[in-house]
Amino acid sequence: MKELSKKDLVFVGLMLFSLFFGAGNLIFPPFLGQMAGDKVWIALGAFLITAVGFPILGVIAVAKSGGLENLARRVHPVFAIIFTILIYLSIGPCLGIPRAGSLPFEMVVAPYLPQGMSESLARLLFTLVFFSVAYWLSLSPTKLVDRMGKVLTPTLLLLILVVVIGSIFNPIGAYGEASGAYVDSPFVTGFLEGYLTMDTIAALNFGIVIALAIKSKGVKEEKYVISTSIKAGFIAGGLLVVIYAVLAHLGAASGGKFGDTANGAVTLTNVTTYLFGNSGAVLLAVLFTLACLTTSVGLITSCSQYFATLTKKITYKNWVRILALSSMTLANMGLTKILSVSVPLLNMIYPIAIMLIVLAMLDKFFKENKLVYPLTILLTGIVSVMHGLEGMGIELGAKLLGGLPLYIQGLGWVVPALLGILIGVAVSFVKGRVKVADF
Repeated sequence: MKELSKKDLVFVGLMLFSLFFGAGNLIFPPFLGQMAGDKVWIALGAFLITAVGFPILGVIAVAKSGGLENLARRVHPVFAIIFTILIYLSIGPCLGIPRAGSLPFEMVVAPYLPQGMSESLARLLFTLVFFSVAYWLSLSPTKLVDRMGKVLTPTLLLLILVVVIGSIFNPIGAYGEASGAYVDSPFVTGFLEGYLTMDTIAALNFGIVIALAIKSKGVKEEKYVISTSIKAGFIAGGLLVVIYAVLAHLGAASGGKFGDTANGAVTLTNVTTYLFGNSGAVLLAVLFTLACLTTSVGLITSCSQYFATLTKKITYKNWVRILALSSMTLANMGLTKILSVSVPLLNMIYPIAIMLIVLAMLDKFFKENKLVYPLTILLTGIVSVMHGLEGMGIELGAKLLGGLPLYIQGLGWVVPALLGILIGVAVSFVKGRVKVADF
């Protein structure tokens, strides 16, 4: 059976990296570095768990399970349908894609609009062009390796390399001091900041895109598709770790020199302006736009492929048209409105996604156990949904679950999740479904 050549493997890995690396991935690490200051490496270590580790494991878990819905079905068939649709909607047309389309406009276009020009009109024109390009790229998913892995991603990496080289020849300075939540809880804060990349959720979508890309290169046997997905994941993960470390370092140095800023985009603007003068704004604009474009293409592609399986009446290409148009419409609501719902929603979904991936990676230990998956996801979901509602102003969580370890820090779901695994395994031991020898 045919296996992927080393050259094609690298391109698939680059494609996966580009799917993950959106503008959020560009602005969160430097902001983390700025806020964490001299505690940046503790915070970054935790950030990498949720921003790199779980996303790569997610791609592997979906590849091994034959798709997100097959994985979620291990909890319950009804859960599989609801959770899968919720994941695709949240990471796709309801939040992820509009955010990716709105962010580059807000960060690199709006501040430089001529006086008197309508911002709403400018946003409409920008998103029209942006989503037209994304639509064209998404029409042929089998060509994504060539278009993204061979062109867009190397260009993105080259631009980042320019920033790195500039910082070597023109060092910004010493790190600042930690501020905010990073003063007392750099690890937990960094862990939660990784949620904002949305990559663990995205990974559950991208698994099908990567598998399709690999198969388009002639690899048909399932075990080779899975092994190639794993290798591509390590390539993408390695690149993400290096780039996040560099961006966090620049952010920490920026905090020491320029002080705190409102967000990571301003931090990056300070860095690029210091390194390259006014041309730094142009560099940043291209970086943001390319990063957002590659992520939007990946999300439109994966969501369209999934929704096309739900009904035969709407083809893949028609779903691409629907998602591109609806995402452009929502993107014109503005970044502030989009982000206002993102944190509570992520607090609900992210822990469930994490535990689904963890269970998938440990599946061989309780394959015949029908209790571990539903119990773990149920207990995790109760706490995460309560915490998300609290973020929306519905104060149920603190009253009912506030006594849980780490609840105040946003990690109250960890103990219930572990408890679900232990109870499921214990009950199976009692019923004789799992043999001690298996462990």
